[in-house]
Amino acid sequence: MPNWEFVMRLPLLRLVLSALLALAWPLSALAADGGVTVFAAASLKETMTAIAAQWKEKTGHDVRLSFAGSSALAKQIDQGAPADLFISADLDWMDHLDKEGTLQPGTRINLLGNRLVLIAPASSKITAEIKPGLDLAGLLKGGRLAMASVNAVPAGIYGKAALEKLGLWASVQDKIAQAENVRAALALVARGEAPLGIVYETDARVDPDVKVVDRFPVGSHPPIVYPAALLKTSSNPEAKAFLTYLQSDAAREIFTKAGFTVLDRKS
Repeated sequence: MPNWEFVMRLPLLRLVLSALLALAWPLSALAADGGVTVFAAASLKETMTAIAAQWKEKTGHDVRLSFAGSSALAKQIDQGAPADLFISADLDWMDHLDKEGTLQPGTRINLLGNRLVLIAPASSKITAEIKPGLDLAGLLKGGRLAMASVNAVPAGIYGKAALEKLGLWASVQDKIAQAENVRAALALVARGEAPLGIVYETDARVDPDVKVVDRFPVGSHPPIVYPAALLKTSSNPEAKAFLTYLQSDAAREIFTKAGFTVLDRKS
């Protein structure tokens, strides 16, 4: 067991350790050579993992996947993270990279749609209809409402917008448990650490420890759109082929089964 107090006194080692800790993007994206590196919103974990495996089986080529909140991934790309393809859970973070000149022209598409839901632990007796006048604060019974970061992560931004539109935000804004991404918010509810949470419908489907209380009404928040695009720094010839594959019938089947709406529209 190393004596960390002694180690951290050594200037060179301290410098190296600090640099490693400051490394923002996932080390898995830097490790292996070859293959397509995809930065994807955390809510795409199961579907993209399945599609990557299918792609490998069909082509023999690897896909390296890094999942996090769209805001974190966009910032990593800003800092030079070596990705070929970015899939965001909202338009704003893709717009940000577009304005920075980071995307390959003509490659951006609106790939998927999703829905926002209110969830509770699977054993919860809570029932509710999401509408203006709902006593959401009362349903929490002193607990917290789990959400992804309401100022940065798409799921949290959509959730806050919906609560504001319905006139419910003021009653719960000081009762929010903010998580780094939507899957972290999902986990808080699944573990029973929060009595309610707001996540995507597709997230709720993958965790048997949560149940959907109700869907948020259509129109209570901006449409949930997942855009995808190649990055200008990518020189990987397989990246464009993989982006095309994401729009194939085989990929569509996986996305649809998971609860996504496949859009296939140019932005």
